[in-house]
Amino acid sequence: MFLVGLTGGIASGKSAVSSMLRELGCPVIDADVVARKVVEPHTPAYSRIVYHFGPEILLENGEIDRQKLGLLIFADEEKRKLLNSITHPEIHKAMLKEILLYFLRGYRYVVLDVPLLFETRRLTKFLNHTVVVYCDPATQLSRLMQRDGLTQEQAEQRVAAQMPLNEKRGLANHVIENSGGREDAHRQVLRLHTKLEDSMDFLLVRVIAIAATTGLGGMLLYAAKILLS
Repeated sequence: MFLVGLTGGIASGKSAVSSMLRELGCPVIDADVVARKVVEPHTPAYSRIVYHFGPEILLENGEIDRQKLGLLIFADEEKRKLLNSITHPEIHKAMLKEILLYFLRGYRYVVLDVPLLFETRRLTKFLNHTVVVYCDPATQLSRLMQRDGLTQEQAEQRVAAQMPLNEKRGLANHVIENSGGREDAHRQVLRLHTKLEDSMDFLLVRVIAIAATTGLGGMLLYAAKILLS
């Protein structure tokens, strides 16, 4: 099994591409979904977030108000870095567990849907392919304002908090151009899916895995170190 990183920018259409890949039968691990789970009440990340940001960022039911927290971190780079330092290690541990489960079930590859893939760079060294969902800046702003009901200033602030899409596009192996309609994006996803299905990268990984069975204890120790790091 090999790993494929899927990323983009806010409102670039990454979630739509992720859904298309799922419809084609690709296993997708969504970092945003994992992120919600690791900050549920009574988790270690939840406790640290409340400690640093205060109980005012909580909803009445005790869950974290993601919108209120988002307004805080997008306006303050230091707070954003603090939140990332709390959540990212927990997210990566949870994702690794899901990857191992897919590996044991015999999948050829897994798609990791990670919004900040290139910003954090903690996962890129493990990826065989990276995919960026791109759209032009004007389309990105328009979609974000319409989707989240933001002013242009608020939308620009959120876009500026991320690595520019042009820069991400230069770092990726594959680019899905999503400034146009859904049908055009879907055709590009079909071509990407064919490339991934035809890839022989998984064979090398399996050969390494088979060779490692003679030192299974060492492999398990390595996995444990990653989970505990």
